[in-house]
Amino acid sequence: MKLSVKSDYAARAVLLLARHYQGGEARKAEDLAKEHGIPPNYLVQILIELKAQQIVKSVRGKEGGYLLARPPAEISLGDVIRAVHGQVFDTPALTDPQCPPELREAWKRLQVAVDDTASALTFQQLLEQSLEKGKMYYI
Repeated sequence: MKLSVKSDYAARAVLLLARHYQGGEARKAEDLAKEHGIPPNYLVQILIELKAQQIVKSVRGKEGGYLLARPPAEISLGDVIRAVHGQVFDTPALTDPQCPPELREAWKRLQVAVDDTASALTFQQLLEQSLEKGKMYYI
């Protein structure tokens, strides 16, 4: 299973916006793109898709940009992946009548497991993980 670059970029953008959620300041797409080495035009397309799913919202004007539409605790990694792909895990074998039933069932089980895991990981949890890492020190 391989996730696309698009889903990685979408997750990076949401994580960055989650880091700035408490401040309530909108971040410009160009700044987000620069911070993570994402092509700016591609990031704008991704942000538009995230906006359509009410994950981010845009603010117009000179101080405008993008910010999260909901708290990081209410946005899961699964939400972001579904916003840009439709499914967290998908395979044509799920609907292929030529696929052996026992294999199709295995694909369904894998789909449920991956979807459940992605839905359980919130951006608040990811933020807390990074804070815990920052507190750790090495001897």
